[in-house]
Amino acid sequence: MATAKHFPGHGDVAVDSHLDLPVINKTREQLDSLELYPFQKLFDAGVASVMIAHLYIPAIDKTANRATSLSYNNVTRLLRKQMGYNGISFTDALEMKGVSKFFPDGQSSAESLIAGNDMLCLPGDIAAAMEKIREAIKKKKLKWKDIDRHVRKVLMAKYKYGLSNVQPVNISNLVTDLNKGLPEMRRKVAENAITVLRSSDRAVFPLMPRQFQRVAYVGLGLRNDNVFSNRLREDYGAHTYFFDYSLNDEQAKAALDLIKGRYDVVIIGLHNYNCLPANNYGISGSAMLLLQQLQLQTRSIIFTFGNPYVMGSICDPKTLVACYDDDDITQDAAADLLEGKLFAKGKLPVTTCPELKFGMGLTNWNMLPSIEPSALGFNQEKLAVVDSIVLDGIKQQAYPGAVVLVAKDGRLVYEKAYGQMTFADPTPMTTQTIFDLASVTKICATNLAVMKLYDEGKLDLNKTLADYLPWMKGTNKEQIKIWDVLLHQAGLKAYIPFYRETLDSMRQNIASEAFYSRKADETHKVRVAEGLYLRTDWVDTMYKRIAESELGPQGKYVYSDNDFILLGKIIEAITGMPLNVYVSKTFYEPLGMTTTGFKPRERFPVERIAPTEDESYFRNQLIRGDVHDPGAAMFGGVAGHAGLFSDAHDLAIITQLLLNKGMLKGIRFFKPETVDFFTAYHSDVSRRGLGFDKPEKDNPDRKEAYPAASVSPETYGHTGFTGIGWWVDPKNNLVFLFLSNRVNATPANYNKLLSLNVRGKAQEQVYKALEPSK
Repeated sequence: MATAKHFPGHGDVAVDSHLDLPVINKTREQLDSLELYPFQKLFDAGVASVMIAHLYIPAIDKTANRATSLSYNNVTRLLRKQMGYNGISFTDALEMKGVSKFFPDGQSSAESLIAGNDMLCLPGDIAAAMEKIREAIKKKKLKWKDIDRHVRKVLMAKYKYGLSNVQPVNISNLVTDLNKGLPEMRRKVAENAITVLRSSDRAVFPLMPRQFQRVAYVGLGLRNDNVFSNRLREDYGAHTYFFDYSLNDEQAKAALDLIKGRYDVVIIGLHNYNCLPANNYGISGSAMLLLQQLQLQTRSIIFTFGNPYVMGSICDPKTLVACYDDDDITQDAAADLLEGKLFAKGKLPVTTCPELKFGMGLTNWNMLPSIEPSALGFNQEKLAVVDSIVLDGIKQQAYPGAVVLVAKDGRLVYEKAYGQMTFADPTPMTTQTIFDLASVTKICATNLAVMKLYDEGKLDLNKTLADYLPWMKGTNKEQIKIWDVLLHQAGLKAYIPFYRETLDSMRQNIASEAFYSRKADETHKVRVAEGLYLRTDWVDTMYKRIAESELGPQGKYVYSDNDFILLGKIIEAITGMPLNVYVSKTFYEPLGMTTTGFKPRERFPVERIAPTEDESYFRNQLIRGDVHDPGAAMFGGVAGHAGLFSDAHDLAIITQLLLNKGMLKGIRFFKPETVDFFTAYHSDVSRRGLGFDKPEKDNPDRKEAYPAASVSPETYGHTGFTGIGWWVDPKNNLVFLFLSNRVNATPANYNKLLSLNVRGKAQEQVYKALEPSK
C-alpha cells in the first residue's frame, strides 16, 4: 500500500518530532501553495493511505501543544472535508516526544481517533491506550460507530490487498528481487531532479573536458575521494582539495591562498551536511568562509549535494547546481551534467531565499535533446561524409575551423567542431565556440524584431521609411516602403564603406587621429576594435551618408546592408530600446540563449570567441570579439545588418522557434501565419522572402543549386560573410547550420569557402544521409 507522508508537510521545521513538537508558522495561503499542493496531487491520483505528521501549525489548529496528528481540524476538516480524501490515515509513531510529551499514558491514542485517524502507529502502552479510548467513548467524545467505521476501512483494505487469502512469500533473494531495477530508477530520478539555478557564465558551464588546462575541485565536507571528485580528476585532470567541517578559519584562508590565481575554473562541492537546519546544517563557519571567498575570487561552479535549503546562504553565485542527494548515483549524474552529457530538467521544489524561488530551474539545454541519427532515419555512414567535406575545406585552408549542427524533428542529430581557432593558433574549435554571424544578424536579430512588431500591429509593411524615421523626410528615400526594404528592392546602395572617410590621408590604411582615439574618453566612446575608439558624433554622420546616398531603380533586386541598417533604426524608433536590448529581452533571454547577442566581449572571455580577419586595411589587427563588418563596428557593434554573435546550439533554438510556428517553451512569440508569411517567396525578380533568403526558384534544374539541390522550396535561411550558413527546411523538419571563420584565411584563399562550395556540399550530404521513410 502506497502512503503519502507526512501530512500536511514536514519539510520546513527546525525540531525533530522524535524529540519535541515542531512548529510551522505559515499562513494557510502559504501552506496551500507549497506544503499541501503535492498531497492534493497524490490524493487526486488515488494514493491509498496517508501518514499524519506530529506538527504544531497555528494556521490549522491554535490549540496549545496539539499536534496535527491529534487535531480534528487537520484530520477531519482539512484532510477529509476540504481536500476530499477518503483513504486510510495513519498517525506517525505515537511514542514520539512530539505527542507523548503533551499527551502521555495512552491519551494520544484516544485523541488520534477523536481527530479522525484510522490507524494508530506504535501507540506504546497498549493497555493504557485502550483504557483512554474507553474513557473517550464514555464521555461521548468518541462513538462506537466511529470505531466501527475505522475498523471497516482497515478490513476492506486488507481484503483488497489479498490478506484474506494469504499466500506465503518465497523469501529467497527477496531483497534482491525487491530492489531489482532500483539503481536505474535512482539514476533516472537524479537526472530529472538535478536543478541548474544559475548559469551566467556559459564559458565554463557546461565544462567540456580539455576545455581548460587548470581545473580544481574543492570538496567541502570531505576527507576522502568520492565518485564526484574521482570523475573530475579522471575527466578534467582536476587537482582536488578536501576541507572537512572540523578545520578552522586559518586553514580556510591558507586553502584560499593556495587555490586562487592558480586555476582557470574551480568546482566546489558541498557534501556531507545535515538534513536539519540546526547549526547551519552542520556546515562550519570556516567552510562557508572558504566557499564565499572562492566564489568571489575565482571563476567557480558550485554544486550542493543534499537539502536545498542550504542554498539560503549562497543565493548569488554565477553558476549554481542543486543536487538533492549525496550518493554515488547522484554524484555521477552531476558529473555528466557538468560535461554537457545531460540536459538540466529539474525545478527547485522550495524557496530558499528571495533570489532562488520555488519553481526556478534553467532547462534550456533540453530544447534540442540529442538523439542517435539512425533513430530519425539517417544513415550514419553517409552522414559521416560531412566530416570529410568540412575537413577537406580546412586542409585546403578555406577556413581554420568550423562547427556543423544538424537537427531534425526537434532533436539534435549531429553537432561537431573541426579544426582550430586560427591557422596560427592551435587551440581547438569546440561546439561552444562563439562566432561572428555577419549577415545572419539580419534574420536572427533584425528580422525577428520586424516579425514581432508586425505581429503586434506596430509595424505596417506598406508604410514608408519616413513614417518611422522622421530624418528621412525630404530625402529621396522618404517614400520607400518597408516591404521593398525587406525584399532588397528599395534601390538603396548595396554598401557604403564608411571607414574609408576616416582613414589618414597621409598614411595608407591607417585610422586617422582626427576620428579615433586609442582609449575611450568623453568624445570617443564607440569601440571599433581593441585600442581603437571612434568619435561619438560620427555615428550620426554615417546615418546622414545613408540618407544622402544616391538611389537606384526601385523594384530591382540589389542585396543591401543599408536596407537592414535602416530596419534596425525603425525597430529602435518603435520600441524605444536599442536593437540589442530589444532582441535580447524579447527573444534571447526568454529562450535561454545565453551566447546569442551583440558585443560578446562584454559577456564572455575572448578565448571563447572565434577570431575573424587579421585585418590590414582599417583596424590593422586580428579581430576577435569585435564585429568583423567595419560599418557595424563603427556603429558600436550593434547594427541591423551585422554584429550578432552566437554558438551553434543557441542559434539552433531560433530555428526551432520558427519550425514550431512561433512558439517555444510555452511562449507564443509569433502567430503561425506570421512565420509562414515572412518565410514564403514574395518577389517576382528574386528568390527572396521577407528578410529571409530562399532557394533559387528553379533549383532542381540549375547546374549549381542554392543552397543545396535537395532542399525543399519551403526552405528559408541566410548566409554570413564570415563563413556562416543558416537554413531551415520545414517540409523535412530539418535544420542545417554551418559556422566558420573563413575570413581568417589568407588573401589567396579568401574565397575558397565559396569556390569549394563547402556549405552546399555538406548540406546536400545531410539530405543524402536521410533515407526515405519506409
